[in-house]
Amino acid sequence: MARTRRPTMADVAAKAKVSLSTVSLAYSGAGPISPEMKAKVVRAAEELGYTGPSAQARALRSGRSGVIGVVIHDSLTLAFRAPLILNVMDGLISDLGEMGLGALLIPAPRGDEGETSLLESAPMDAAVVLRVRDHDDPALAILRKRGLPVVVMDAEPPAGGGQVTIDDTSATVELIEHLVSLGHERIGTVTLPHAPGLETSLRPADYWPETSWAPMHHRLEAFRLAGVRPCVVVESRESMVAEGIAAGHLALAHESQPTALVVQSDLLAAGVVLAARELDLSVPGDVSITGFDGLDLPWLAPLELTTVYQDGVEKGHALAKAVKDLLAGEEPASVLTPLELRVGTSTAPVSTGR
Repeated sequence: MARTRRPTMADVAAKAKVSLSTVSLAYSGAGPISPEMKAKVVRAAEELGYTGPSAQARALRSGRSGVIGVVIHDSLTLAFRAPLILNVMDGLISDLGEMGLGALLIPAPRGDEGETSLLESAPMDAAVVLRVRDHDDPALAILRKRGLPVVVMDAEPPAGGGQVTIDDTSATVELIEHLVSLGHERIGTVTLPHAPGLETSLRPADYWPETSWAPMHHRLEAFRLAGVRPCVVVESRESMVAEGIAAGHLALAHESQPTALVVQSDLLAAGVVLAARELDLSVPGDVSITGFDGLDLPWLAPLELTTVYQDGVEKGHALAKAVKDLLAGEEPASVLTPLELRVGTSTAPVSTGR
């Protein structure tokens, strides 16, 4: 059975008795066309069952794919269990959709010898990198080689690229100063991982990995700026509740007996709270705990984390705006999204009992 031929622009032009360029203008909006003439073209197209130019044809004419690569360093399972990343994606992808752009999720290359990555060949007009481990990040190296516009989140951008970030150093200093004002002297920290695949483990008090995801560095640097030496440092494997439980057991059983822990994410902090409960420690009676991100965690009720709130959806909107500017040939400004200290019930004056 012969396959029915798909109607073309030329068919629509013949049906509407107009020129091919008039049909093209009706669909592209790239030039002046009267409402009456456009309606005539639309009627002819509907009668023929013509649905518009193919995506391939549009790409060939414009030189663009209409696709933005979104590079995710974590596995998709982890990324889509992280509420903050989901909020960022909500703002980013909804705005890209309004701009007529699609998003292609791409796992970041590990940089292994002989490794091939979709990032090297996938058609895209620009890329958004949601996590950058260091300046030698293989994802950035590939994008630089391709000459694609790049926007990064919470990291230093490549030359000519866009950046959306937060001042988490100052915000963490504020958390530490809040604990100091409550009389805490033995303050420890649970950090984000500096690289994937690590085991949750104790680190030296002056721990400073040579390569690191920027937020981890910033939130460790805050201790130096606040003039506080952490009594215990535990590096987590992932920003997940289960890893927070493991990290909490290590930190709370440490010989320094911390009376407060500054935890670098709310999910980790929630896990530390659960670890304290398993050890029959009261929060905040025996130990005060702070988080970071401002997530809604109703299952911790009646406890409310003292944390730093950031608006993930707003970060997504800002990333999309930077993409729009880059595609328009403009140099995007570095965007600093606001943070807010929210004091909950997980912190209190230091107890003499621990």
